[in-house]
Amino acid sequence: MIDLRNKTVLVTGSSRGIGRAILETCHAAGAGVVLHYGRNAGAADEITSRLGAERCLAVQGELSELADVKRLWQTAVDWTGRVDVLVNNASIRMDLDIEAPDEEWDRAWRKVLDVNLIAPAHLARMAVRHFQQRGGGAMINIASRPAFRGDTATCPHDGAAKGGLVSLTRQIARHYGGDNVKAFVVAPGIIETDQATEFFEASGRAAWLEEIPAGRFGRPSDIAGIVAFLASGLADYATGSTIDVNGASYVH
Repeated sequence: MIDLRNKTVLVTGSSRGIGRAILETCHAAGAGVVLHYGRNAGAADEITSRLGAERCLAVQGELSELADVKRLWQTAVDWTGRVDVLVNNASIRMDLDIEAPDEEWDRAWRKVLDVNLIAPAHLARMAVRHFQQRGGGAMINIASRPAFRGDTATCPHDGAAKGGLVSLTRQIARHYGGDNVKAFVVAPGIIETDQATEFFEASGRAAWLEEIPAGRFGRPSDIAGIVAFLASGLADYATGSTIDVNGASYVH
């Protein structure tokens, strides 16, 4: 049984999908959880009401705005006086054709990098400083299969951002391990969420399923259990490592 009692866990993008599963799994293991959301206030209110305000705090913020990123972190710290685990989960996807006008291409790249890499980097920086002061802590960065093997031609910016997140995680693990700072990557493959369902409908579900030896798409719970395990401290010596969760659709 994973025990996260007396830990505060901040999960970005946790009102839906993978983030929600991570948040609820950590809460079930005893953690106090900070639910970050962008625009899905209804879902955030429902989750907070169900889990209870004593161990669940919802914080709205646009991750493309640095002021919101800083406010999110400070609010999380102020809630219990500390953050023990940071989970950088929030991510956006914007399909982009290589023939798109320059302005559209540039706008999409900047938006995706802001949310999928720059905001996590700011949060990671604040977390490292906080962990150093408190004698340690852990961050778990949710990357993706495209960070390692590439994926659709319409999402080069997402793969590049997630690849950068992997590199950032390794840098943190190597340089701050002596301060008892742990950093991990979890790299999901195709996970069946609301967003993914829309993509499957547009691109053909069967073709994607054929490339997965496990014979099914992943579930948010497949990711959440691993994140809770990493948050527990049971795998601290694996700091700097990546755990692929893709049904063997990509092994390396």
